Amino acid sequence: MAGSIEMREIEAFLVLAEELHFGRTGERLYISQSRVSQLLRALEHRVGARLVERTSRRVRLTPLGVRLHASLTPAYAALRTALDDTRAAAEDVSGTLRLGFQGSANDQLMDAIAAFEARHPGSAAEVGEVPFNDPFGPLRRGEVDAAIVMLPAEEPDIAVGPVFSRRRQNLAVSVRHPFADRASITAEDLASCDLITVAEPAPGYWRRANAPERTPDGRPIPRGPAVRTLQEGLTSAAAGRGAMLLCEPTAEYHARRSLVFVPVTGLPPSALALTWPRTGSGPSARVAAFARALADTTDGGGYGMCDPGKITDAPVDPHAAGTADATAVGGRTGETHLAP
Repeated sequence: MAGSIEMREIEAFLVLAEELHFGRTGERLYISQSRVSQLLRALEHRVGARLVERTSRRVRLTPLGVRLHASLTPAYAALRTALDDTRAAAEDVSGTLRLGFQGSANDQLMDAIAAFEARHPGSAAEVGEVPFNDPFGPLRRGEVDAAIVMLPAEEPDIAVGPVFSRRRQNLAVSVRHPFADRASITAEDLASCDLITVAEPAPGYWRRANAPERTPDGRPIPRGPAVRTLQEGLTSAAAGRGAMLLCEPTAEYHARRSLVFVPVTGLPPSALALTWPRTGSGPSARVAAFARALADTTDGGGYGMCDPGKITDAPVDPHAAGTADATAVGGRTGETHLAP
């Protein structure tokens, strides 16, 4: 189509107008001399006139070529400036990162935030709590840029980054509970207590992972109350209305006289991960920078589910990533039993 514009043709013409040499023009553009000639002919066809005179001894612009060069040069410079400015803005880490978290804002998270802000002067992390029963909602609603949530995370529109804080699980029980005097219990012992569950809208697989329905041997685990927040769960456990699975750091953080935290053997460890909305272009520069800081300062041994040098939104295989045990308590693959 004669009226359409091909940027490569414009670039070839502008460089040729400076160099007045087809060979040097090709070198600057990393293309062959014949390709330069091809692009020039295509542009001349579009405008309907010769723009360059070429002899065996020299190359020079025609009067129409001089006129076109004078008109194109400032327009092309403005276009390049606009693109460069937009690219710089996309890569700019400065500003506020809205970061959500589930569970407790422990020392690992605070160390990652400190590292992120130290590496990127002008940046800051604004931290807010993610609802216990809605781990992915704030990301979808645009309330946060990234969120640290409990695994598993198997949402097609949510990308998973650094996995960290793999810890043993504990059962929170009232001081009056029969397990309160035990040094530890096994996963099979869960069949003899009412396990506090997570209310909707958390996905079913996530709720079952954090409050399994069966023991490893297949025995049913009685259902306790469904709670919306971590504090609701701890209060219900303290009141003797059920028992709640928690990771070791969360148990330590929420220690109180009315509760006892009993270690549980036979369960996969819990884990946390940084997540963000999946887009075709990958995470923002700010989210990617925080992901690197998190991977460098936590105990996750790196990214687990993505290469810190190649942070993308590409789907990942959690079973191949080595981030957690991919076998559910009830023996179901695809579910990882993880708790706050």
